Amino acid sequence: MPEMEMEVAAPQEGGAKPALKLIPLGGLGEIGLNMMVMEYGDTIIVIDCGLMFPEDYMLGIDLVIPDITYLKKNREKVKAFIITHGHEDHTGALPFILPEINAPIYATALTIGLIEEKLEEFDLLKSTQFETVKPRDRISVGPFDIEFIRVSHSIVDGCGLAIRTPLGVIVHTGDFKMDQTPVDGEVMDYARFSEYGESGVLCFLSDSTNVEKEGYTLSEREIGYNLEDIFRRCEGRIMVAAFSSNIHRVQQVLESAVKFGRKVALNGKSMVANVRIARTLGYLKAPDGLIVDLKEIESLPHDKIVLLTTGSQGEPMSALTRMAMDNHKHLKVEKGDTIILSSKFIPGHEKAITTMMNHLYRRGADVIYEKVSEVHVSGHASQEELKIMFNMVKPKYFIPVHGEYRHLVLHSRLAAKVGIPEANIFIAEDGDVVEFTEEGVSKKEKVEFGKVFVDGKGVGDVGAMVIKDRTHLSQDGMVLAVIGLNASTGEAIYGPEIITRGLLFEEENGELLEGAKAVVLEALSNINVEVKTEQLEVKEEIRRALRRFFNKKLERRPVILPIIMEI
Repeated sequence: MPEMEMEVAAPQEGGAKPALKLIPLGGLGEIGLNMMVMEYGDTIIVIDCGLMFPEDYMLGIDLVIPDITYLKKNREKVKAFIITHGHEDHTGALPFILPEINAPIYATALTIGLIEEKLEEFDLLKSTQFETVKPRDRISVGPFDIEFIRVSHSIVDGCGLAIRTPLGVIVHTGDFKMDQTPVDGEVMDYARFSEYGESGVLCFLSDSTNVEKEGYTLSEREIGYNLEDIFRRCEGRIMVAAFSSNIHRVQQVLESAVKFGRKVALNGKSMVANVRIARTLGYLKAPDGLIVDLKEIESLPHDKIVLLTTGSQGEPMSALTRMAMDNHKHLKVEKGDTIILSSKFIPGHEKAITTMMNHLYRRGADVIYEKVSEVHVSGHASQEELKIMFNMVKPKYFIPVHGEYRHLVLHSRLAAKVGIPEANIFIAEDGDVVEFTEEGVSKKEKVEFGKVFVDGKGVGDVGAMVIKDRTHLSQDGMVLAVIGLNASTGEAIYGPEIITRGLLFEEENGELLEGAKAVVLEALSNINVEVKTEQLEVKEEIRRALRRFFNKKLERRPVILPIIMEI
């Protein structure tokens, strides 16, 4: 194979080249939140800008985004966001981060289309610069020369990256699998990855999501065959719940509908938007008249209807959940309907999904999901595909990315099996600085990193202490102690009144509440006359007394909130 031309920036005169830094700010230690910072001299590029959905302990939180303190401190260096594909765990933080770090976004057409849709909601579209690229396109950003390389994934237009730097080539797979029969016929660009492997790769960053799975990941095309079998058997309405970004899955539902003479209606805001974007850009093919308005299906025979909907994860306000609860404006689930949940169960959503499924069964529907039928395949490479990628890229150094810590460890072991020296394998975590110099590679002191919580319109105003308080409230409840004190003497002239929430049923625990009142009065009597008019001191004494009381009587530690009215 001919050697590839290597273009790198010239070293600085009179000295060694600066260090090349790789700094993950998210995605190495969790699934989601993907953000990799690459820094050389006075230039930073940011690879992906994703969010994650809240974990169980993050009570009331809507979304989680990476802490970008490091980027804000180096704002003038940030020259570009390089986005590998359009999933929200790679793009979803952009609306929250672009107001702080406004740099051009480089991505493929569908990825940009999906980002634009989201930014329009936040009124950020006009202030954002986009640069559309295609696979095998190359762009230059400061000292970085970046080539986009086609990969297969569960969304159209996914790319890996080959980044030429002054110290060598960095290859980043993005999210990928090796699908030999992709729905759109666009096979992963094996040749380009191999060419880079032949010419020399300094460091390789590879998707770790499916490293626990042996063998190969099934082709998306297999789902099409299984959907056809289901369509062939069904005599009633068919409702397919899928991720709206999985355009290949949507395409196969449309093809099955055409084959069996059914019309397709779209349900759910993101499904309608993403199908519109994909059709406009030419990624989704549908004959005229196939897709009809949701209201039109009322006049169609049940054996001529397919509903393509969001809500496969049992989200409380999603279209399918509202249908399951018989709370949808236009649609009711009926006996004879077939519901296909054509997506995986995301960890943490299992209870919501099974609850939704139970309600669908109660309404007479038949539910088909991945545990009973092959109606979903992963978009991530399994072990044998990961090995093939190692053997194509032949890196000197390896850093596993995109996974929880166990995924990173297992991927590192897999790298060792295919011959990468253990000394050249680095398990990095969020905040780590992996520094490449002409002398070698080392880990430096962490930069500031973490998770920023988005709660309603608030970004970052809910921190760890607020989450701790919410957890405390959810587990042990709350006690309000309301008392009126003489403003001059500090003597009690009203109350105390004890109000509880989430602790006990007050009407059946009058004696216990009377005991709590007595404890408050006793605490007040023990306070020195000099401090009785100091509200903070009085509140703290009441809080301590009630905490001891409820811990002794109930073995619980509710949140105690003394409220003092000066009269």
